[in-house]
Amino acid sequence: MSKKIGKHIAIYGKGGIGKSTTTSNISAALAEAGYKVIQIGCDPKSDSTNTLRGNNYLPTVLDSLRDGKKIHLEDISAVGYKGILCIESGGPVPGVGCAGRGINAAVSLLQELNLFEEFKPDFVLYDVLGDVVCGGFAVPIRDGITDRAYVVSSSDFMAIYAANNLFKAINKYAPSGGAKLGGIIGNGLSAGYSKAIINDFADRTGTKAVGYVPRSLVVSQSELYGKTVIEAHPEDPHADIYRNLAKHIAESDELVVPNPIAVTELRDWAKEWGDKIYDLETGVLAGAAGI
Repeated sequence: MSKKIGKHIAIYGKGGIGKSTTTSNISAALAEAGYKVIQIGCDPKSDSTNTLRGNNYLPTVLDSLRDGKKIHLEDISAVGYKGILCIESGGPVPGVGCAGRGINAAVSLLQELNLFEEFKPDFVLYDVLGDVVCGGFAVPIRDGITDRAYVVSSSDFMAIYAANNLFKAINKYAPSGGAKLGGIIGNGLSAGYSKAIINDFADRTGTKAVGYVPRSLVVSQSELYGKTVIEAHPEDPHADIYRNLAKHIAESDELVVPNPIAVTELRDWAKEWGDKIYDLETGVLAGAAGI
């Protein structure tokens, strides 16, 4: 593999957790700060870059490859907000093949097109589905494509379960040259105990949370406009949250190999938290736990 140009970053997260929203807003904040950015959607839904390009249609890499025609960069990319180059890897025909194959196909094609050498990006963000880190979806962290990974998680058990699975993959591949972890991005947080759950999970896995994004209607409204918060509501406090995340990603080189929790231990840990917040409405346990 040729020498990487710029920082290549994988952002994982359970489906529906807001990883694409988070990734696109980070991309927008980086571009706003003057960086050259490429965002590659690695989710079969092919909607990663929607809010960077006004929800307009963009042919995917896999769809274009299936057509059998010679492909040029302009056939599979669109220039979005502040010059961000947007690409969607796409997925297989429904019911056929592995959904992760699009990542391999996209990366191979982009290398053939000399994209990174010609565009010379400061940052390349790969938005990757993280429910199951199978062979295809593990490619960005397994094969040295990315330098580092971040995981987007709420305080819900299944989101943390998915994050813990990603930690297992990083723990396995990092010693042989795979990506390390940059941190956890807490997203969609609403309850008062949400931060405490994420922080406790981070402590137990030898990682850390690098930012917290509370639930907000401004995010939903911006997406309905086909825009990021950075573009639609640049003065909103939420925009500054994404700017701070982008600043951390741009400036920090603190990476770790996480220590995932065994499944039975993770379930026991979740039950302990269930007991802690059971009487939250009374305020008794919440106060006792210092939340």
